[in-house]
Amino acid sequence: MSSAEIWHFNSAPETLYLKPFTFPKMKKLVFATNNQHKTDEIRAALENKYEVLNLEDIGCLVDIPETADTFEGNATLKSSYVVEHFNLDCFADDSGLEVEALNNEPGVYSARYSGSRDSLENIQMVLAKLDGNPNRKARFKTVISLMQDGKNHIFEGTIEGTIRTALSGSKGFGYDPVFQPNGYEITFAEMDMAEKNKISHRAIALKKMLAFLKG
Repeated sequence: MSSAEIWHFNSAPETLYLKPFTFPKMKKLVFATNNQHKTDEIRAALENKYEVLNLEDIGCLVDIPETADTFEGNATLKSSYVVEHFNLDCFADDSGLEVEALNNEPGVYSARYSGSRDSLENIQMVLAKLDGNPNRKARFKTVISLMQDGKNHIFEGTIEGTIRTALSGSKGFGYDPVFQPNGYEITFAEMDMAEKNKISHRAIALKKMLAFLKG
């Protein structure tokens, strides 16, 4: 007997029959990422609600262009690409660092601010531009675009903090070694991953989206 079926029995022995009942299939939802760890986290959070797939699962081998000038624009480019080419609902995110004294740079160029994708070079450029500037205010921002049933739903998460004058910590990635969130005396790169994931910009945006999906 299939695990997806329930069989109903008539109580009258002379008219005993079997009637299969099949549970409806879960809706597919694509996370526009190739990061298996991120996929597993979302899959666990939406267990029994959606069948969560990533780009590799659906055979999307294209490096989806991120050519917009806003986080929302880039996230929407990625989610809409999957919907258009694979006809599946999808969500995608874009994140970065905004430094107040640098007119919110590096922003959407966070991953390649120095012209390179080397995190240390990007950090050094930010520190060089801030050299001697007393205004160290900054924020990390994540924007998620969820394309579902033909509609684009946007979820945003931010965390405020300051930019240290020197690197500290070896955990995390990107600008984590110089970003100190407000209310803490340590950088993101000095935090345990579990602690960071409770307060991070990405965690805030994801929490909003998950609440929406769970209804």
